[in-house]
Amino acid sequence: MTSQQPQSILSFYRTGPMPCPYLADAVERNLFTELGGPLHAFDAIELHDQLAAAGFRRSYNIVYRPACPNCSACIPVRVPVAAFSPGKSLRRIWNKNSDLEFTVMAPAARDDHYELFMKYQRARHGGGDMAAMGLADYTSMIADTFGQTRLIEYRAEHGILIAVCLTDFLSNGLSAVYSFFDPELHARSLGSYIVLSLIDQAAHADLSHLYLGYWIEESRKMAYKTRFQPLEALGPEGWKKLEPTPNR
Repeated sequence: MTSQQPQSILSFYRTGPMPCPYLADAVERNLFTELGGPLHAFDAIELHDQLAAAGFRRSYNIVYRPACPNCSACIPVRVPVAAFSPGKSLRRIWNKNSDLEFTVMAPAARDDHYELFMKYQRARHGGGDMAAMGLADYTSMIADTFGQTRLIEYRAEHGILIAVCLTDFLSNGLSAVYSFFDPELHARSLGSYIVLSLIDQAAHADLSHLYLGYWIEESRKMAYKTRFQPLEALGPEGWKKLEPTPNR
């Protein structure tokens, strides 16, 4: 008798309608599936790679993609690392943060990370669900994962923690899952710097892409993503270059 690895069977589901967090008067629904468990124990990483290339994002052990009625505003975007060319403002941000040191570590909750997370949530998303997350909720967000997920922390002089990014390491790139930083350090432009740092890390690891999630043209919250050029967008004909916008 020969033993066989279990075959992966993905079941996709659709969430109920919820208010869209990005567009006023719009309804959000997502197509999602769960990775992990005995059916996926042998190939969750490969499945995650394939789903990321198909425009899905990960949250906890769930991968999802918008499936909203009468709306296709959410566009998956990624940076082709080898072709990336920063503009003057991005080069200034990179140089401004040249004093920072980063460390890549296992996805485990730390007290100082959680304190920074809550400081960021209160300042940037005070009315959102994440601002109400307790330590147990935060721990679950960080630890409920699979494959090659890592935390990347950034520290300034004297070891002061100023930014953290939960990052998935895919076979062909990095995927920025969630980042947070000290909201008081406006001059550092830490949100953009984290993206620059991930592009640099991907380049040094000979990885081809950095996945940045979804871009919505009408959403100001998403506008920063078009600063990282060239930027590729996923459409009916596959990944194609998204034309740059001004004010890089």
